[in-house]
Amino acid sequence: MPDTTTKKTAGAFDIRNFIGMLLGLYGIILTLMGLFGDKELDKTGGINANLWTGLALLVVSAGFMGWARARPTVVPDHVEPVIDDATRPAPRKKPKSNKSKKR
Repeated sequence: MPDTTTKKTAGAFDIRNFIGMLLGLYGIILTLMGLFGDKELDKTGGINANLWTGLALLVVSAGFMGWARARPTVVPDHVEPVIDDATRPAPRKKPKSNKSKKR
């Protein structure tokens, strides 16, 4: 008998994980550019902008990933199908017809 007390979560498909990974990737690239690339301190007023921006992105990325782990999105077991409503703006489903194609 399956355990009904455990809830299914979005896991890797949670949007916060995607955002966190993308920000983390950009953060790694900027941090490495800040450490090993041309710093061009004269253009930024003596601040290594790539390094500090990369580190900030890594912190925000860790925040998103921690948020997704601390409060996971729960996926419902069953979702009721949408009943077609004439008042909604989406196109309505057309009934299937048995007519042959136009000649």
